[in-house]
Amino acid sequence: MTSSGEAAGTRPRSAPVGPVDSSVVPRYAGIATFARLPRLDEVGRADVAVVGIPFDSGVSYRPGARFAPAAVREASRLLRPYHPALDVSPFAAVQVADAGDIAVNPFDIGQAVATVEQEVGELAATGASVVTVGGDHTLSLPLLRAAARLHGPVALLHFDAHLDTWDTYFGEPYTHGTPFRRAVEEGLLDTEALSHIGTRGPLYGKADLDEDQRLGFGIVTAADVMRRGVDEIVEQVRERIGDRPLYVSVDIDVLDPAHAPGTGTPEAGGLTSRELLEILRGLNGTRIVGADVVEVAPAYDHADITSVAASHVAYDLVSLLALRRAAS
Repeated sequence: MTSSGEAAGTRPRSAPVGPVDSSVVPRYAGIATFARLPRLDEVGRADVAVVGIPFDSGVSYRPGARFAPAAVREASRLLRPYHPALDVSPFAAVQVADAGDIAVNPFDIGQAVATVEQEVGELAATGASVVTVGGDHTLSLPLLRAAARLHGPVALLHFDAHLDTWDTYFGEPYTHGTPFRRAVEEGLLDTEALSHIGTRGPLYGKADLDEDQRLGFGIVTAADVMRRGVDEIVEQVRERIGDRPLYVSVDIDVLDPAHAPGTGTPEAGGLTSRELLEILRGLNGTRIVGADVVEVAPAYDHADITSVAASHVAYDLVSLLALRRAAS
């Protein structure tokens, strides 16, 4: 594989291996990897690794997110190597690779959580910054465990229609609606720097908000983004995050169903794709240490709208991490 504009055999040994050249191999041809990047086993190491986790046993409504990694990889065929908004060619700046999928037990959530924590922890221990494509939001808990093991308690920027700080569902403590309560209880998060962005819709009761505040979260609703604008929201969250190590978790249902119909628990009144991407780009220069994009359910998608949005979100997260790694 050669990066765009490079002839095979002319790439210096130390240069990153880039995506397949779309002027030689059409975008619709070949094996789908994220952004047509090399597999991790082809390059041996990565500064930024994209990993899929096909798991949705923690959902409370519509299943199907187990098929997201494959769908997002297919949608990512259209991504190109230069990011003009961030002025970076992420795949040339550092080595980015597709680390494949982590196979987890679909019948045992506890075992699945333990597998993700171990395997992502091992990947991160090689020096790779990890961007995960889920899968449902249960996965953020083991991903945060792996991040906290390396960096200590991390700041969290959580894009979602929902709080995901409930205690249990049907008596079960590990579901896609509970990961951030468990993360606070386990000391994985810096409770001075926790923010939800894009929340909206009905709740079980006002106590949900009271408990969320008690855990340390600040809330920027979808209506706040609409009324106050992206620049003001970015300024607010950057001030809250400061120079702390930051984990970014993006539930694709933060987007309005018009922009992301393919998700398990859609809520009206969400962010546009443009708003989400611009807020992410406003994080340039922060200490991002890891990220995930979850809750894409391709069976409910229309013309791959949701998968395309998720692929661009993952691309922006990869680009932000590439900028940080290149500068360090």
